[in-house]
Amino acid sequence: MPYRSISQLPDAVRDNLPKHAQEIYKEAFNHAWEEYADESKRRGDDSRDETARKVAWSAVKQGYAKGDDERWHAK
Repeated sequence: MPYRSISQLPDAVRDNLPKHAQEIYKEAFNHAWEEYADESKRRGDDSRDETARKVAWSAVKQGYAKGDDERWHAK
């Protein structure tokens, strides 16, 4: 289900990503949620939610990386 605000994001996202990365996640998730509503557009047996989560994490990883300190940092 799409997120209206970053406060609605899963704990794993809110507790680990900086605010800007959370915004990237939210926007990418919401876009993918709409983009992959049609099951035929998804790969394999992934659900709409799983596909949107994968897209969102991929978007975050384009601009952020987990450091040696186990925290996410802008690239």
